[in-house]
Amino acid sequence: MEKRPITTAIDAATDDAISRVAAARGITRDEFAADALRRAVRADEELAAFVQVGIDAADRGELIPHEVVMAELDAMIEQHRSRSQSR
Repeated sequence: MEKRPITTAIDAATDDAISRVAAARGITRDEFAADALRRAVRADEELAAFVQVGIDAADRGELIPHEVVMAELDAMIEQHRSRSQSR
C-alpha cells in the first residue's frame, strides 16, 4: 500500500499525550497517528452511511410520526426516573 505523509500542527498537551499512549502501546508516534486517523475516517464513513439509511427511508415515506417518537421518549425518561428514584 502506498503511504503518503501528512503534517499538521497540534497543541503541546495532545502531542505529549500521543507520545505517552504510543509508548504504552509499544508503537511509534507515526503508527499511533496513522491508526487514529484510520479509526476517525472509518467512524465518519459509518456515520454518513447510517444517516444515508435514514434519508433513504424518509425518501421512501417510511417515517415515524412525531407524536409516536415523543411518546416513546417520554416513556424512556419516566422509566429512567423510576429507576433513579428506587436506588
